[in-house]
Amino acid sequence: MTGATAHDVDKNVGREVLNALDKAKTQGYHFKSIIIAGMGFFTDAYDLFSISTVAKLLGRLYYYDPALKKPGTLPPNVAAAVNGVALCGTLAGQLFFGWAGDKFGRKKVYGITLILMIFASIASGLSFGSSATGVMTTLCFFRFWLGFGIGGDYPLSATIMSEYSNTKTRGAFVGAVFAMQGMGILSAAAVAIILSSIFDAAFSRPAFNVDPIRSTPPQADYVWRLLFMFGALPAAATYYYRIRMPETARYTALIAKDTEKAAKDMEKVLHVHFDAEKQTQVTDKKSAQAEYGLFSAEFARRHGTHLVGCCVTWFMLDVAFYSQNLFQKDIFSAVGWIPSAKKMSALEEVFRIGRAQALVALVSTVPGYWVTVALVDTIGRFIIQLQGFFFMTLFMFVLTFDYYNLRGQPCPTDSSKFCGGNHLAFISIYALTFFFANFGPNSTTFIIPAELFPARLRSTCHGISAAAGKAGAIVGAFGFLYASQSAHEGKQDHGYPTGIGIKRSLLLLAITNCVGFFFTFLVPETKGKSLEDLSGENEDAERRMGCKLQIQRAGFIEDTYLKLAASNTCDQVACSHPEDETNPSLLNPSRDEHGM
Repeated sequence: MTGATAHDVDKNVGREVLNALDKAKTQGYHFKSIIIAGMGFFTDAYDLFSISTVAKLLGRLYYYDPALKKPGTLPPNVAAAVNGVALCGTLAGQLFFGWAGDKFGRKKVYGITLILMIFASIASGLSFGSSATGVMTTLCFFRFWLGFGIGGDYPLSATIMSEYSNTKTRGAFVGAVFAMQGMGILSAAAVAIILSSIFDAAFSRPAFNVDPIRSTPPQADYVWRLLFMFGALPAAATYYYRIRMPETARYTALIAKDTEKAAKDMEKVLHVHFDAEKQTQVTDKKSAQAEYGLFSAEFARRHGTHLVGCCVTWFMLDVAFYSQNLFQKDIFSAVGWIPSAKKMSALEEVFRIGRAQALVALVSTVPGYWVTVALVDTIGRFIIQLQGFFFMTLFMFVLTFDYYNLRGQPCPTDSSKFCGGNHLAFISIYALTFFFANFGPNSTTFIIPAELFPARLRSTCHGISAAAGKAGAIVGAFGFLYASQSAHEGKQDHGYPTGIGIKRSLLLLAITNCVGFFFTFLVPETKGKSLEDLSGENEDAERRMGCKLQIQRAGFIEDTYLKLAASNTCDQVACSHPEDETNPSLLNPSRDEHGM
């Protein structure tokens, strides 16, 4: 059998499209894609981190008890629910939309995540109920679905951006999408500052220790509601452009097996022409059936250690990253950014917390993201992740063994402040830990899973890796919140049981970062390589083509090749044992019947 078949043309055009993507110069559509995908992450971070600026306000509004003679605070179980339910929803969304992105296509489900975020952001601000329990219950319900939509953005945005990008700058493009998270964190703090300032100017109130009742004006209830609802704006502004994005060429060519459509879609954005004929829609469907699945032994052999490495490093990173609030209150009190709650009104407290978070974001969080974007395609993902875990481990050990010397001791005249210590070093170590988390594993654990795995499993595997990270976030945010409580009865925060203490908790976090450091060695460097080379899809395609040529030389018809490819007989017989290619009983039991 000689001459090119429709299947041959199809594969050649498909490779031409993918090669053009890998070698494409940086163009306007790259930046447009970064903005469209990045605004989703901007919204993600805004929604997830805005709760921390108003959690104290919720306690004052709904859980004030005059008998305690101090501002109201969220009970431990309520605080865990309000903060944690969004993380649980995110975990579920990462798994579901990761699978859906591979099953139905990236584009088909990409807009759904934004719809969920828009709806849930507005609904969170409209949380209703006749009691504190009612309001918190409805808030938790809507924040779960908010998290569900946020979770979907992780695998879909990472996969879409990696599949759109060229090989040379892929890491920077995917990293830039994730870096918008830092801008979302900063914006959440900024909106909290603006809203609290406006309401404080209109409804100025004394501090709690002056007048406990008047310190929290009823109008403050609008502050947290408006803060949550503003999160819908960037998502709504991006929705139209997101649904107009074409499906990625890699999904269309490698999964949907329609290289003609992939070529046409990429012609629109790359401004090049591909010689795709109408017959290229005839695809190798039976051969596709032979591709290994997620739970196959072949996947475990090729990518099992990669998936373990991605999951464990992201889990360990998020345990440490989301536990940073363990000593946040000590740091902010030590440097005088946030005085005792009794010395502030409710709106002043929101303002000060927002300002403190904005300062940390400006000096450490945001710079860390963008330094990664600048260097990730130069020094590589592996080195950035390794050094990030190294410095996080180092700083955690320093805090473990010198925490109280750095922080100081409660002042005799005001126990809400700390006297002595080295406050400059204290906040510097805190800021550097955040910097190297973001110029390190917090960025690279997002980038790498979008590059390592085959196109048909890429979104799923990224979702699994991200979900492992969110499981670590739940452990870090809540497991360590309880563990860090004082081991001495009566010295823990109100409503919490005794724990193992802050120093032992920091030691565990240092060990956690150290584990992440060593599991990084399971993840290969992906810099400068095409997605198909990294996933082994080029190797598979070349092997199948070699098998086909051997079968053609033996004189078999095209349909025989498809049957052999679908049953893996080609790989097992024609390629593994080329000397048997003329044996009718091995290659084609019905050869004699057809007289071939």
